Amino acid sequence: MGIIGDSLDKAAANTATRPIPKSAGAQIRFLVKHEKGSTRTVAQRLGISQRTVERYLTGQIKRPRPDLAAKLAAEVRKDWQPRVRERAKRQAATSTGLVIETRARFGFTAAPGTSDDERIRRITQHLPPEYAARLFDAQAAGAADSQLQAVVAEGLQEQYFKDGGRRARGLLVEFTDIDYVELDY
Repeated sequence: MGIIGDSLDKAAANTATRPIPKSAGAQIRFLVKHEKGSTRTVAQRLGISQRTVERYLTGQIKRPRPDLAAKLAAEVRKDWQPRVRERAKRQAATSTGLVIETRARFGFTAAPGTSDDERIRRITQHLPPEYAARLFDAQAAGAADSQLQAVVAEGLQEQYFKDGGRRARGLLVEFTDIDYVELDY
């Protein structure tokens, strides 16, 4: 996934109302329960053997290697509190919208004679619900990161640079060289 998709996933994980299980055994038990008892599927998700998953379940192994611990926590976060995530997404897509903070290079296509050279800007902007809905729909449809970037660029163009249609008619924004993007809803 790209930078926008990862930011959407991180924002969804931040909507959780309870922390993920702390111990490796509890995390493995959660994943096995989520996968309807299939230790093989959990092993494939984590890149370990099925027997190792079974050892965590019985308590024979208690502390994972640091790389496995990080992978385990990431996999648990993906599936943690799905109804809470969906409720937050639905609310963002229908009423609250989302907030984007980014540092990237913004270039403009504007009327001749203007001095809108591209430069790096740090922007924090609220985007209305229609842009949140478009982002969520595109992510669910498996859109490439360039398509997600286009939605974000259009939202920033309309809300930040054109100020909701009050200025800079005909301005087209290019959103490139992204340093970071953080989304919150």
